[in-house]
Amino acid sequence: MKIAVPKERRAGEARVAASPDTVRKFVQLGFDVAIEAGAGAGASIGDEVFREAGATIAADSKALYAEGDVVLKIQRPTDEEAGLLKPGAVLVGGMAALANRDLMTTLAERRVTVFAMELLPRITRAQSMDILSSQANLAGYKAVLDAAGEFTRAIPMMMTAAGTIAPARFLILGAGVAGLQAIATAKRLGGVVYAFDVRPAVKEQVESLGGRFVEVDAEAVKDAETAGGYAKEMGEDYKRKQAAKIAETLKKTDIAICTALIPGKPAPVLITEDMVKDMRPGSVIVDLAVEAGGNCPLSEFDKVVVKHGVTLVGYGNVPARLAVDASALFAKNLLNFITPLVDKEAKTLTFNWDDEILKGTCVARDGVVVHPALAS
Repeated sequence: MKIAVPKERRAGEARVAASPDTVRKFVQLGFDVAIEAGAGAGASIGDEVFREAGATIAADSKALYAEGDVVLKIQRPTDEEAGLLKPGAVLVGGMAALANRDLMTTLAERRVTVFAMELLPRITRAQSMDILSSQANLAGYKAVLDAAGEFTRAIPMMMTAAGTIAPARFLILGAGVAGLQAIATAKRLGGVVYAFDVRPAVKEQVESLGGRFVEVDAEAVKDAETAGGYAKEMGEDYKRKQAAKIAETLKKTDIAICTALIPGKPAPVLITEDMVKDMRPGSVIVDLAVEAGGNCPLSEFDKVVVKHGVTLVGYGNVPARLAVDASALFAKNLLNFITPLVDKEAKTLTFNWDDEILKGTCVARDGVVVHPALAS
Protein backbone atom coordinates (compact mmCIF):
# COMPACT_ATOMS: atom_id res chain seq x y z
CA MET A 1 0.00 0.00 0.00
CA LYS A 2 1.42 3.35 -1.03
CA ILE A 3 1.24 6.63 0.83
CA ALA A 4 1.59 9.65 -1.45
CA VAL A 5 2.60 13.12 -0.25
CA PRO A 6 2.21 15.75 -2.99
CA LYS A 7 3.66 19.22 -3.00
CA GLU A 8 1.10 21.74 -1.77
CA ARG A 9 -0.35 23.84 -4.58
CA ARG A 10 -2.26 26.57 -2.79
CA ALA A 11 -0.70 30.05 -2.63
CA GLY A 12 1.38 30.81 0.43
CA GLU A 13 1.54 27.20 1.63
CA ALA A 14 5.07 26.23 2.65
CA ARG A 15 4.23 23.20 4.82
CA VAL A 16 4.45 19.55 3.87
CA ALA A 17 2.29 16.69 5.21
CA ALA A 18 5.19 14.38 6.06
CA SER A 19 8.45 14.60 7.96
CA PRO A 20 11.50 12.32 7.87
CA ASP A 21 10.36 10.90 11.20
CA THR A 22 6.84 10.04 10.00
CA VAL A 23 8.21 8.57 6.76
CA ARG A 24 10.36 6.18 8.79
CA LYS A 25 7.37 5.23 10.95
CA PHE A 26 5.17 4.57 7.91
CA VAL A 27 7.86 2.40 6.33
CA GLN A 28 8.14 0.42 9.57
CA LEU A 29 4.35 -0.12 9.42
CA GLY A 30 4.78 -1.68 5.98
CA PHE A 31 3.85 1.20 3.69
CA ASP A 32 5.67 2.41 0.62
CA VAL A 33 5.99 6.20 0.83
CA ALA A 34 6.31 8.44 -2.23
CA ILE A 35 6.89 12.18 -1.95
CA GLU A 36 6.73 14.65 -4.79
CA ALA A 37 10.05 16.28 -5.63
CA GLY A 38 10.41 19.61 -3.83
CA ALA A 39 7.44 19.00 -1.51
CA GLY A 40 9.51 19.76 1.57
CA ALA A 41 11.46 22.74 0.24
CA GLY A 42 9.33 25.33 2.05
CA ALA A 43 9.88 23.47 5.32
CA SER A 44 13.64 23.13 4.75
CA ILE A 45 13.44 19.38 4.07
CA GLY A 46 15.33 18.34 0.95
CA ASP A 47 14.42 15.41 -1.26
CA GLU A 48 17.56 13.58 -0.18
CA VAL A 49 16.52 13.76 3.48
CA PHE A 50 13.19 12.13 2.63
CA ARG A 51 14.99 9.53 0.51
CA GLU A 52 17.30 8.67 3.40
CA ALA A 53 14.24 8.20 5.62
CA GLY A 54 12.92 5.55 3.22
CA ALA A 55 10.74 7.47 0.77
CA THR A 56 10.92 7.43 -3.00
CA ILE A 57 10.87 10.80 -4.77
CA ALA A 58 8.33 11.26 -7.55
CA ALA A 59 9.08 13.82 -10.23
CA ASP A 60 5.62 13.55 -11.78
CA SER A 61 2.60 14.59 -9.69
CA LYS A 62 0.16 12.78 -11.98
CA ALA A 63 1.94 9.47 -11.47
CA LEU A 64 2.13 10.14 -7.73
CA TYR A 65 -1.63 10.62 -7.47
CA ALA A 66 -2.34 7.69 -9.77
CA GLU A 67 -0.44 5.33 -7.46
CA GLY A 68 -1.43 6.84 -4.11
CA ASP A 69 -3.65 4.57 -2.03
CA VAL A 70 -3.45 7.05 0.86
CA VAL A 71 -2.83 10.73 0.05
CA LEU A 72 -1.70 13.08 2.82
CA LYS A 73 -2.34 16.80 2.40
CA ILE A 74 -1.93 19.97 4.42
CA GLN A 75 -4.74 21.73 2.55
CA ARG A 76 -7.68 20.55 0.46
CA PRO A 77 -6.81 19.61 -3.13
CA THR A 78 -7.25 22.06 -5.96
CA ASP A 79 -9.79 21.17 -8.66
CA GLU A 80 -6.93 19.86 -10.80
CA GLU A 81 -5.62 17.69 -7.97
CA ALA A 82 -9.10 16.37 -7.22
CA GLY A 83 -9.22 15.09 -10.80
CA LEU A 84 -5.96 13.20 -10.30
CA LEU A 85 -7.00 11.22 -7.23
CA LYS A 86 -7.69 7.62 -8.12
CA PRO A 87 -11.04 6.01 -7.26
CA GLY A 88 -10.79 4.21 -3.93
CA ALA A 89 -8.01 6.44 -2.62
CA VAL A 90 -8.05 7.65 1.00
CA LEU A 91 -7.45 11.40 1.38
CA VAL A 92 -6.40 12.72 4.80
CA GLY A 93 -5.64 16.33 5.74
CA GLY A 94 -7.07 19.76 6.32
CA MET A 95 -10.06 20.00 3.98
CA ALA A 96 -11.91 23.13 5.18
CA ALA A 97 -14.85 20.86 4.42
CA LEU A 98 -17.66 22.97 5.90
CA ALA A 99 -16.79 25.85 3.58
CA ASN A 100 -16.17 23.70 0.49
CA ARG A 101 -19.24 21.51 0.05
CA ASP A 102 -18.93 21.37 -3.76
CA LEU A 103 -15.36 20.05 -3.59
CA MET A 104 -16.38 17.40 -1.06
CA THR A 105 -19.18 16.32 -3.40
CA THR A 106 -16.72 16.09 -6.30
CA LEU A 107 -14.37 13.94 -4.24
CA ALA A 108 -17.24 11.70 -3.16
CA GLU A 109 -18.31 11.25 -6.78
CA ARG A 110 -14.78 10.07 -7.57
CA ARG A 111 -15.26 7.50 -4.79
CA VAL A 112 -12.47 9.00 -2.68
CA THR A 113 -12.71 8.38 1.06
CA VAL A 114 -12.12 11.80 2.61
CA PHE A 115 -11.08 12.51 6.19
CA ALA A 116 -11.22 16.20 7.16
CA MET A 117 -8.90 16.50 10.13
CA GLU A 118 -10.26 19.89 11.19
CA LEU A 119 -13.50 18.08 12.15
CA LEU A 120 -11.74 15.80 14.63
CA PRO A 121 -13.84 15.45 17.81
CA ARG A 122 -12.29 17.04 20.88
CA ILE A 123 -11.88 13.94 22.99
CA THR A 124 -8.86 12.81 24.99
CA ARG A 125 -8.07 9.93 22.65
CA ALA A 126 -7.85 12.30 19.68
CA GLN A 127 -5.57 14.96 21.19
CA SER A 128 -2.43 13.66 19.49
CA MET A 129 -4.20 13.88 16.10
CA ASP A 130 -5.55 17.43 16.48
CA ILE A 131 -4.22 19.57 13.63
CA LEU A 132 -6.17 22.62 14.79
CA SER A 133 -4.45 22.61 18.17
CA SER A 134 -0.93 21.92 16.89
CA GLN A 135 -1.14 24.65 14.27
CA ALA A 136 -3.01 27.17 16.43
CA ASN A 137 -0.36 26.84 19.10
CA LEU A 138 2.27 28.07 16.65
CA ALA A 139 -0.05 30.76 15.27
CA GLY A 140 -0.61 32.22 18.74
CA TYR A 141 3.12 32.43 19.30
CA LYS A 142 3.81 33.99 15.90
CA ALA A 143 1.00 36.53 16.33
CA VAL A 144 2.72 38.06 19.34
CA LEU A 145 6.04 38.23 17.47
CA ASP A 146 4.30 39.88 14.51
CA ALA A 147 2.75 42.41 16.87
CA ALA A 148 6.09 43.12 18.52
CA GLY A 149 7.65 43.66 15.09
CA GLU A 150 5.06 46.32 14.20
CA PHE A 151 4.88 47.95 17.65
CA THR A 152 7.03 51.07 17.89
CA ARG A 153 7.66 50.76 21.61
CA ALA A 154 9.33 48.24 23.89
CA ILE A 155 7.25 45.39 25.37
CA PRO A 156 8.70 44.93 28.88
CA MET A 157 9.10 47.45 31.65
CA MET A 158 12.57 48.99 31.50
CA MET A 159 14.14 51.07 34.24
CA THR A 160 16.94 53.26 32.94
CA ALA A 161 18.90 56.26 34.16
CA ALA A 162 16.87 58.34 31.72
CA GLY A 163 13.54 57.14 33.06
CA THR A 164 11.19 54.17 33.29
CA ILE A 165 9.43 52.63 30.29
CA ALA A 166 6.02 51.20 31.13
CA PRO A 167 5.23 47.66 29.93
CA ALA A 168 2.97 47.15 26.92
CA ARG A 169 -0.60 46.07 27.63
CA PHE A 170 -2.01 43.15 25.63
CA LEU A 171 -5.61 42.08 25.14
CA ILE A 172 -6.06 38.53 23.83
CA LEU A 173 -9.51 37.98 22.35
CA GLY A 174 -10.28 34.27 22.46
CA ALA A 175 -8.54 31.97 24.92
CA GLY A 176 -8.41 28.77 22.91
CA VAL A 177 -5.12 27.13 21.99
CA ALA A 178 -3.87 30.11 19.96
CA GLY A 179 -5.00 32.59 22.59
CA LEU A 180 -3.39 30.73 25.47
CA GLN A 181 -0.09 30.50 23.60
CA ALA A 182 -0.34 34.22 22.81
CA ILE A 183 -0.83 34.93 26.53
CA ALA A 184 2.21 32.83 27.43
CA THR A 185 4.38 34.46 24.76
CA ALA A 186 3.31 38.00 25.63
CA LYS A 187 4.07 37.34 29.30
CA ARG A 188 7.51 35.97 28.42
CA LEU A 189 8.19 39.20 26.54
CA GLY A 190 7.27 41.17 29.66
CA GLY A 191 3.84 42.46 28.68
CA VAL A 192 0.84 42.97 30.95
CA VAL A 193 -1.78 40.61 29.56
CA TYR A 194 -5.57 40.64 29.67
CA ALA A 195 -7.70 38.00 27.98
CA PHE A 196 -11.35 37.64 27.03
CA ASP A 197 -13.39 34.54 26.13
CA VAL A 198 -17.09 33.74 26.36
CA ARG A 199 -16.28 30.38 27.97
CA PRO A 200 -15.90 30.78 31.74
CA ALA A 201 -14.02 27.48 31.96
CA VAL A 202 -10.90 29.07 30.47
CA LYS A 203 -10.58 31.70 33.21
CA GLU A 204 -8.41 29.41 35.32
CA GLN A 205 -6.17 28.63 32.35
CA VAL A 206 -5.73 32.32 31.56
CA GLU A 207 -4.80 33.11 35.15
CA SER A 208 -2.43 30.15 35.40
CA LEU A 209 -0.41 31.71 32.58
CA GLY A 210 -0.26 35.08 34.33
CA GLY A 211 -3.06 36.73 32.38
CA ARG A 212 -6.00 38.66 33.81
CA PHE A 213 -9.43 37.44 32.70
CA VAL A 214 -11.88 40.04 31.38
CA GLU A 215 -15.34 38.95 32.52
CA VAL A 216 -18.54 40.29 30.94
CA ASP A 217 -21.54 38.48 32.42
CA ALA A 218 -20.82 35.42 34.56
CA GLU A 219 -24.44 34.26 34.53
CA ALA A 220 -24.95 34.52 30.75
CA VAL A 221 -21.88 32.45 29.84
CA LYS A 222 -22.73 29.32 31.83
CA ASP A 223 -23.90 27.67 28.60
CA ALA A 224 -21.36 29.27 26.27
CA GLU A 225 -19.47 26.13 25.26
CA THR A 226 -20.39 23.25 22.95
CA ALA A 227 -19.94 19.62 23.90
CA GLY A 228 -16.86 19.65 21.67
CA GLY A 229 -15.23 22.46 23.62
CA TYR A 230 -15.86 25.26 21.12
CA ALA A 231 -17.41 28.63 21.84
CA LYS A 232 -21.09 29.06 21.04
CA GLU A 233 -22.56 32.12 19.37
CA MET A 234 -24.06 34.28 22.11
CA GLY A 235 -27.35 36.21 22.28
CA GLU A 236 -27.81 39.88 21.44
CA ASP A 237 -27.96 41.11 25.04
CA TYR A 238 -24.66 39.43 25.87
CA LYS A 239 -23.11 40.78 22.66
CA ARG A 240 -24.00 44.35 23.68
CA LYS A 241 -22.42 43.90 27.12
CA GLN A 242 -19.41 42.21 25.52
CA ALA A 243 -18.90 45.08 23.06
CA ALA A 244 -19.01 47.66 25.84
CA LYS A 245 -16.49 45.75 27.96
CA ILE A 246 -14.09 45.18 25.06
CA ALA A 247 -14.35 48.83 24.00
CA GLU A 248 -13.52 49.96 27.53
CA THR A 249 -10.53 47.59 27.75
CA LEU A 250 -9.19 48.47 24.28
CA LYS A 251 -8.83 52.13 25.23
CA LYS A 252 -6.05 51.06 27.59
CA THR A 253 -4.59 48.39 25.27
CA ASP A 254 -1.43 48.64 23.19
CA ILE A 255 -1.63 45.30 21.37
CA ALA A 256 -4.75 43.22 20.65
CA ILE A 257 -4.47 39.64 19.40
CA CYS A 258 -7.72 38.35 17.85
CA THR A 259 -8.20 34.57 17.75
CA ALA A 260 -11.97 34.06 18.11
CA LEU A 261 -13.57 31.59 15.67
CA ILE A 262 -16.89 29.74 15.48
CA PRO A 263 -16.58 26.50 13.45
CA GLY A 264 -18.45 26.64 10.18
CA LYS A 265 -19.45 30.31 10.58
CA PRO A 266 -17.89 33.72 9.89
CA ALA A 267 -15.63 34.97 12.64
CA PRO A 268 -17.47 37.11 15.21
CA VAL A 269 -16.81 40.84 15.02
CA LEU A 270 -15.24 41.80 18.34
CA ILE A 271 -13.42 45.03 17.45
CA THR A 272 -15.54 47.53 15.52
CA GLU A 273 -14.25 50.53 13.60
CA ASP A 274 -15.42 52.85 16.40
CA MET A 275 -13.38 50.84 18.89
CA VAL A 276 -10.31 51.15 16.66
CA LYS A 277 -10.79 54.92 16.55
CA ASP A 278 -10.69 55.02 20.36
CA MET A 279 -7.45 53.02 20.63
CA ARG A 280 -4.15 54.73 21.36
CA PRO A 281 -2.20 55.92 18.30
CA GLY A 282 0.52 53.37 17.50
CA SER A 283 -1.51 50.45 18.84
CA VAL A 284 -1.43 47.13 16.98
CA ILE A 285 -4.14 44.58 16.19
CA VAL A 286 -3.19 41.12 14.93
CA ASP A 287 -6.25 39.40 13.48
CA LEU A 288 -5.72 35.64 13.30
CA ALA A 289 -9.36 35.23 12.27
CA VAL A 290 -8.89 37.24 9.07
CA GLU A 291 -9.38 34.18 6.81
CA ALA A 292 -12.87 33.73 8.28
CA GLY A 293 -13.79 37.39 7.82
CA GLY A 294 -11.84 38.74 10.77
CA ASN A 295 -12.63 39.72 14.35
CA CYS A 296 -12.08 43.29 13.16
CA PRO A 297 -13.76 44.39 9.89
CA LEU A 298 -10.85 46.75 9.14
CA SER A 299 -8.36 43.86 8.85
CA GLU A 300 -7.26 43.02 5.31
CA PHE A 301 -6.30 39.51 4.28
CA ASP A 302 -2.54 39.01 3.91
CA LYS A 303 -1.84 42.71 4.47
CA VAL A 304 -0.50 45.04 7.14
CA VAL A 305 -2.45 48.31 7.04
CA VAL A 306 -2.72 51.43 9.20
CA LYS A 307 -6.20 52.80 9.88
CA HIS A 308 -7.12 55.52 12.37
CA GLY A 309 -3.52 55.43 13.63
CA VAL A 310 -3.71 51.70 14.47
CA THR A 311 -1.68 49.04 12.65
CA LEU A 312 -3.76 46.02 11.64
CA VAL A 313 -1.88 42.81 10.83
CA GLY A 314 -3.89 40.35 8.74
CA TYR A 315 -1.51 37.62 7.65
CA GLY A 316 -3.24 34.50 6.35
CA ASN A 317 -2.07 30.95 7.05
CA VAL A 318 0.19 31.98 9.92
CA PRO A 319 1.41 28.41 10.71
CA ALA A 320 2.96 28.24 7.22
CA ARG A 321 5.25 31.08 8.28
CA LEU A 322 6.74 28.62 10.80
CA ALA A 323 6.79 25.85 8.24
CA VAL A 324 9.51 23.67 9.76
CA ASP A 325 7.81 23.14 13.12
CA ALA A 326 4.29 23.35 11.69
CA SER A 327 5.05 20.59 9.19
CA ALA A 328 6.60 18.34 11.82
CA LEU A 329 3.59 18.67 14.12
CA PHE A 330 1.00 18.32 11.35
CA ALA A 331 2.77 15.25 9.98
CA LYS A 332 2.81 13.66 13.44
CA ASN A 333 -0.93 14.38 13.81
CA LEU A 334 -1.58 12.48 10.56
CA LEU A 335 0.67 9.59 11.61
CA ASN A 336 -1.21 9.31 14.90
CA PHE A 337 -4.52 9.27 13.02
CA ILE A 338 -3.49 6.58 10.56
CA THR A 339 -1.51 4.25 12.86
CA PRO A 340 -4.55 2.80 14.72
CA LEU A 341 -6.15 2.00 11.35
CA VAL A 342 -3.28 -0.18 10.13
CA ASP A 343 -3.78 -3.92 9.79
CA LYS A 344 -0.13 -4.94 10.16
CA GLU A 345 -0.62 -8.44 8.76
CA ALA A 346 -2.56 -7.37 5.68
CA LYS A 347 -0.58 -4.11 5.40
CA THR A 348 -3.71 -2.14 4.67
CA LEU A 349 -6.14 0.16 6.47
CA THR A 350 -9.25 -1.10 8.21
CA PHE A 351 -12.08 1.20 9.24
CA ASN A 352 -14.47 0.79 12.15
CA TRP A 353 -17.16 3.20 11.05
CA ASP A 354 -18.69 3.20 14.53
CA ASP A 355 -15.54 4.74 15.96
CA GLU A 356 -16.14 8.30 17.20
CA ILE A 357 -12.99 9.64 15.57
CA LEU A 358 -13.78 8.20 12.14
CA LYS A 359 -17.40 9.29 12.29
CA GLY A 360 -16.35 12.80 13.25
CA THR A 361 -13.76 13.23 10.49
CA CYS A 362 -15.09 11.21 7.55
CA VAL A 363 -16.68 13.53 5.01
CA ALA A 364 -17.12 11.15 2.08
CA ARG A 365 -17.07 7.40 1.44
CA ASP A 366 -18.68 4.89 -0.88
CA GLY A 367 -19.50 7.60 -3.38
CA VAL A 368 -21.51 9.89 -1.12
CA VAL A 369 -20.97 12.77 1.31
CA VAL A 370 -21.67 11.27 4.74
CA HIS A 371 -20.77 13.89 7.34
CA PRO A 372 -23.92 15.15 9.13
CA ALA A 373 -22.85 18.78 8.74
CA LEU A 374 -22.64 18.40 4.95
CA ALA A 375 -24.94 15.54 3.95
CA SER A 376 -28.21 16.75 2.44
